[in-house]
Order: sequence, then structure tokens, then C-alpha cells
Amino acid sequence: MKIGVLTDNFRCPLREALEKASRLGFSGVQIYATGGEFGASLLDSKTVLNDYLKQIKDLGLKVSALCGDMGGHGFEIRKDNPDRVEKSKRIIDLAAACGSSVVTTHIGVIPGDEKSEKFETMLEALDALGVYGKGLGVTLAIETGPEKPETLKKFIAGTHGGVGVNLDPANFVMVTGVDPAKAVEVLGPSIVHTHVKDGIMKKQVDPVRVYSIFADGGIEDFRMSDYFEETPVGKGGVDFDAYLRALKKTGYDGYFTIEREAGPEPEKDIAAAAAYIREKLAQTGYE
Repeated sequence: MKIGVLTDNFRCPLREALEKASRLGFSGVQIYATGGEFGASLLDSKTVLNDYLKQIKDLGLKVSALCGDMGGHGFEIRKDNPDRVEKSKRIIDLAAACGSSVVTTHIGVIPGDEKSEKFETMLEALDALGVYGKGLGVTLAIETGPEKPETLKKFIAGTHGGVGVNLDPANFVMVTGVDPAKAVEVLGPSIVHTHVKDGIMKKQVDPVRVYSIFADGGIEDFRMSDYFEETPVGKGGVDFDAYLRALKKTGYDGYFTIEREAGPEPEKDIAAAAAYIREKLAQTGYE
């Protein structure tokens, strides 16, 4: 079983997080690469990068993916995209140097109208990154969020390869109101990485509004707890039995990476999530 964890969720320095990941029996780690301890600047300091990679290997881990999410409005704003595309290319370069074939990111809110200027702006940026990543054996995986799976599928079909999906089932449940198993049926072969996360929707709200508030930094004026809540894995609205069966049916054989962004005891929740998903994967036939 390819089970990973997002190291930032341990809320401790990276080297300590790597030790915890190994101790909990994970085989993979997803690492934020937009700055901090493991930014793309490591490409200019190969000694430090190689030291990290040695620790990862010695602990019996692999880099399941890098997270290249730069926040804000993603690739929605044309004048911002040249800088964001170049930074993303550096993260793709870092992924290749780490032996990872996936970089995940939120890209903004994909509009349903494929003839809109925003759609074309986002597609132009992602197509360029996909082609670049494809040349290095790296897929830029769009994390599921505000848009319905059909919209995301249509968007990816407009690229020339190298663009895939990081499927987060909780985002569908909490915000979009889409059944994750149905989303898997739609997105199928495009799924190259998944998050193991859970949550509940308390009240329907326009997903575009939610992600726009996140992008603009006005989240303090928006009571998230009135609308949705991330829960420990197995305690929310994700039907993991149906979700995993759907993934198995598509032939998915990538990582199941635990993400726990909320809660006062993340390490405890991560350990419980690992035990839960191992059991579910075994029942589904994953080895």
C-alpha cells in the first residue's frame, strides 16, 4: 500500500516531521515546496538538498509529491502568471530532483464557460506548465476544490499533457457537494495523487465565494464553521468504501496521502487516519 502523509500537518520542523512519518510506518511524504525549509531554492544548494534526500531514503521514505500551491487566486490573473509559471517550473524541477513525479496545487476557480477570458488565461498557464513537466516526467496535479468534476475534466482535456488531478474527497464533500466516488468515475485516468481527508458540509454555499475569500485573505470575516468542518478521517461525510472501490476500478495505484489541517492533536489524528485507511485499503484489495 502506498500511504503517505503531508509533512506540514505535523506542525513541526521538516526533519522532525520526516522522523515521525517513518515512525508511523508511512512509505511516502508530501512536502510543501513554496518556501520555508524545502523551497525550490534548494536547487541552488545541492548539498542541503542531498542531505534531505539522504535522510528521506535512510528513513525508508519516498517523496510522494511536492505541494506547489502559492495561494491567492492561483493562475486566474494574467498579469501575475509569468512570475507564477516560472516559480512553478522551479518546483517541477525540484520534484524531478527528488525523484517525485507529482506536484500538486490549487489553481484558482475554473469557470464553467470555456470561452471566458479567465478560462483561457488559466488554461494557457496550465498548458505551459503541463508541457514543461511532461518533459521531466512530472505531472502538475490540480487539487479538486471549487469546481465540479466535469468542469475540471473539460479543462484538463484542453491541455497538451502533463496535467492531472490530485483528488481530495473532503473538498468535494465539504464545499462542492459532490460524491467523491462519482467524481472518480468522471476524472478516472487523470487522477495521479489523492488526499485522505474527511469533513462535513453544514450548509450549502457557493464554492466560488468560499475560494475567493480564501484567496483574498478575508477568511476572518467568514465563519467557516457555519458551513463546513474538516473532521478526523472516518468521522465525516466521505464514504471511503465507495470512494476506494471507485479508485480501484479505475486502476489507480498511486499514493493515498493523509492530510489533517485542523484539530488540536494532528499527530494523533494522523496515526488514527493511517490505521483507518490501511484497513479500508486492505478490504478494497489494495496491497
